Amino acid sequence: MKPIVAIVGRPNVGKSTLFNRITRSRKALVDNSPGVTRDRNYGDARWDEVSFTVVDTGGFSDFEAEGFGPLVRYQVMQAIEEADAIVMLLDGREGATPVDTDLIYQLRRSSKPVLYGVNKIDGPRHESLLSDFSVLGVDPLYPVSAEHGYGVHDLLDALIAVLPRSTPEAAPDRIRLAVIGRPNVGKSSLINRLLRDERLLVSEIPGTTRDAVDTICKVNKKEYVLIDTAGIRRKGRVRKKLEKFSIIKALRSLNRCDIALVMMDASEGVTGQDANIAGYALERGRACIILLNKWDLVEKDSKAAERYVNEVKDRLKFLSFAPILTISALSGQRAFKIFDWVETVYKQYTTRISTGRLNRIFEAIINQHQPSFYRGRRIKFYYATQTSVAPPRFVCFVNYPEGIHFSYERYIINRLREGLGLDRTPIRLIFRKREKK
Repeated sequence: MKPIVAIVGRPNVGKSTLFNRITRSRKALVDNSPGVTRDRNYGDARWDEVSFTVVDTGGFSDFEAEGFGPLVRYQVMQAIEEADAIVMLLDGREGATPVDTDLIYQLRRSSKPVLYGVNKIDGPRHESLLSDFSVLGVDPLYPVSAEHGYGVHDLLDALIAVLPRSTPEAAPDRIRLAVIGRPNVGKSSLINRLLRDERLLVSEIPGTTRDAVDTICKVNKKEYVLIDTAGIRRKGRVRKKLEKFSIIKALRSLNRCDIALVMMDASEGVTGQDANIAGYALERGRACIILLNKWDLVEKDSKAAERYVNEVKDRLKFLSFAPILTISALSGQRAFKIFDWVETVYKQYTTRISTGRLNRIFEAIINQHQPSFYRGRRIKFYYATQTSVAPPRFVCFVNYPEGIHFSYERYIINRLREGLGLDRTPIRLIFRKREKK
């Protein structure tokens, strides 16, 4: 296992910027506003041949802080608990504060190696600012600029010196699941339920999650990556710059997941924005599982589930292949059945069909129902081949690809689903003109 390093500190001291620099990524959302990071965010890093995991945390604030303060503080303490070493970041421009003293007290109680970095020191001429932190009674202090890289090398050299050596492990082939949906439909609550831990900050206030947070979840001895995302609002309701960035990151998460868990509020029914979000997943070629959350709040009769499922199918005809599951993230009702569907969907999503079998099925499909004539000429199908998986992509060579009506294309896709057993995955079908030899 790789050792874990937690970056902690007050709000707006530059923790996410340092996280991005160490992981050589832009994974953490960065803004000048305090409180941007709220959940724990994990990333892989490597320095001088030593690999480790870095955890970005929310800003540690006053114990009496209102709003998200106590919840974020809990997340910070959880990160300290699981870490092998800690980097506490201080603000070189603002100097020491009582909150810094409080956090240092908590760190000393943990009995774990702690390195103290003073951020926003852009060069040797600013190192005199370190004297302001002598009142904290910690030593040594590492002057760094997370934004420009000054001093970060020295900090990392000291860090790997106190880390335990990682043990070799086989890199697991993890299925990546992005939980997407409107604000306040229960995305973070679901991930906490699946993790059996309050890993992600949950509040009734819409927009609590701002970053796309990756977390590893182990179920039945198999590991999955769960990606919690910010709630995606309608474009007309997105005003703040930070919220726009959060939504962009949520949509980008679709590009790096295998399966999108499209979450909806069953107590509200399928909304137009739910349909838009599902459409985003389909456009990016993601497999989908539709989750009707808050099922415990729905007034039920003997046909309630059937009625709700039929409504979803009617509103989301373009996702006819996606399984639909009624769950309650709060109570855990059917939450772990998600993974049964994940295995089924992923197997189809990554299926590769032999060219011989594919062409036999294509031949049967065409013979059963011939396409219409195109400009008085018969459309001929020569052969088909699969060019990629995730999702399965088939290219069919014909004499007049422009003459194939969309209804006939839909007929072929439906028959391919039946013949190939691909009823739970999106399929891409492309018609091309055969090149003359």
